[in-house]
Amino acid sequence: MTFIILNSYWLDGRKNLLLSIIQLMRSPLLFLVTILIIKNCYSQTAQEYYKRGIVKDSLKNYIGAVDDFTTAIEIDPYFAKAFVKRGNSKGNLNDPRGAIADYTKAIQLNPNDTIAYFNRGNSKDRLHDPRGAISDFSKAIELDPNNFEAYNNRGISKDFLHDYRGAISDFTKAIELNPNDAEVYTNRGISKDNLKDYRGAIEDYNLAIKKDPNDSHAYTSRGNAKDNLNDLSGAIVDYSKAIEINPYDAIAYYNRGFARLNLGEKDSGCLDFSKAGELGIGEAYDMIRNYCN
Repeated sequence: MTFIILNSYWLDGRKNLLLSIIQLMRSPLLFLVTILIIKNCYSQTAQEYYKRGIVKDSLKNYIGAVDDFTTAIEIDPYFAKAFVKRGNSKGNLNDPRGAIADYTKAIQLNPNDTIAYFNRGNSKDRLHDPRGAISDFSKAIELDPNNFEAYNNRGISKDFLHDYRGAISDFTKAIELNPNDAEVYTNRGISKDNLKDYRGAIEDYNLAIKKDPNDSHAYTSRGNAKDNLNDLSGAIVDYSKAIEINPYDAIAYYNRGFARLNLGEKDSGCLDFSKAGELGIGEAYDMIRNYCN
């Protein structure tokens, strides 16, 4: 009789659930089992919304993903992974503050969640809080010493704070953990560049290009280092390669304009400044007014 009443709840709603609970309370063991069953049903529903949110996020339907993760959290407020995923979707919607709130909640629920610390660090970095980012990346590394991305991103934050040697140390550790990631070599090269170790920087850019011949950023950065060594012709070759790979690389056009101007190639240099201006570098028009008229 009890189970017939319980089944009517699933058909008729909460009113019948209350009647069922009253009858079930006459049998404490049966009541406990039923509560566990109901809780499990809610948990499964939260999982369904969670999985659907993941699919929507993968399809770049971030608003829909946030809605599904929110529903999962409403059903199960202790669903730490749903907070992390909702934070990711909020980040993709350019809401880093909302993302940080979700990652913080996930960390409260699971203080050993490496991903939550790592992603919160990335969001803090987007909000120009490099010290806060370093703190989170450091915690992620403490929880997972093999997280090469955390070392890489902490290095970027240290470089931003002009801690170039600390940045190089982190990039070097990241390379030890994953020697095939071209971006980390480029990042270490930039920190060496900032220390005016231009030859050491070029060595890293060479390695980055060897790992990824289509890394336009590495070519632009190597061009900068060659320019600093007064190898203007070599710099122009690298800037040109960067532009070939990425025709929208405004910095490559701008810096190639300088190099050409310094080599006496005024017309081509001024054309580069014009293109750099079109791509968003306002200072390029100042160069045109000062040197190209």
